[in-house]
Amino acid sequence: MNPLLSAAFVICWSSGFIGAKPGTADAAAVTVLMWRFVPLTAVLALIAATLGRDSWRGVTRRGILRQSAIGLLSQTGYLLTVYAAIRLGVSAGTAALVDATQPLVAGALAGPLLRQRVTGRQWCGLLLGLAGVAVLTAADAGAGRGVATWAYLVPFLGMLSLVAATFLERRAPADTPPSVALTVHCATSAVVFTALASATGAAAPPADASFWTAVVWLVALSTLGGYGLYWLILRRSGVARVNALMFLMAPVTAVWGALLHGEPFGVQTGIGMAAALAAVAIVHRGEGRVGGAGVPVRAGSGPGRAAASDTPSTNRRVRGAGPGRRYR
Repeated sequence: MNPLLSAAFVICWSSGFIGAKPGTADAAAVTVLMWRFVPLTAVLALIAATLGRDSWRGVTRRGILRQSAIGLLSQTGYLLTVYAAIRLGVSAGTAALVDATQPLVAGALAGPLLRQRVTGRQWCGLLLGLAGVAVLTAADAGAGRGVATWAYLVPFLGMLSLVAATFLERRAPADTPPSVALTVHCATSAVVFTALASATGAAAPPADASFWTAVVWLVALSTLGGYGLYWLILRRSGVARVNALMFLMAPVTAVWGALLHGEPFGVQTGIGMAAALAAVAIVHRGEGRVGGAGVPVRAGSGPGRAAASDTPSTNRRVRGAGPGRRYR
């Protein structure tokens, strides 16, 4: 993978956890999410009506309903649980750590569901990354900040929602352009979060400048930057490689949280970070030698569909190059 693209992706993706902290400090999670997606949906709808009309030609009602379901899982369910956990006091770094277990779950299911081969070396890397996640989570939980133990389980619900969205998208026909899928996902989230905020009396945004700064941060860096780079890197490199980068989100977010929000960063955090970095190196090296779980996509391949494997032992097409619709 292009190192610059990878670095930009890690920064943009991690920014979502950091931006959620000041946003949820001034308002409820549904308030932040409503005002994150309503303006974004309006902009995307305007772009679709003026510049992107060709992308919508041939998109069926079934395709829109399918993308709405994917967006409901990957954006609405996932983000609501992550933001709620951060508001309950779970550090941004720990929320990222829980999210980092998603590659292990997805890797375990990639074989039977996507017919993609995961090597022993890749499994070792993924397990090492999970160990790093456990060490970092234990460090945060033991920092004595008065966070309820059950609050650490909340982001796991979002991770499971994200896994479900990933495989729903990958088993679906590749008939929806990424720009259309993004618009549908954001519109679904805008409707759901607006309904939830209105029902709970939390639709009115606070007047604090920090709230609106967080909203702009989340839209520009987390949604547009993070999603766009995820799609690009996934098409170039495949599932296992981009999932390996997810282990970097935890240590990067932990550093950001310590510098910007005073979150705990000690010896255990450093150990967990080292384990996560080693996991990325192992998975990348393992996949470089054998085709691995992620099958590269040739330039010019249609959106959402991988090219034929270049590995001599497998001569079949693999579906599901589209992103798992992960968002921050």
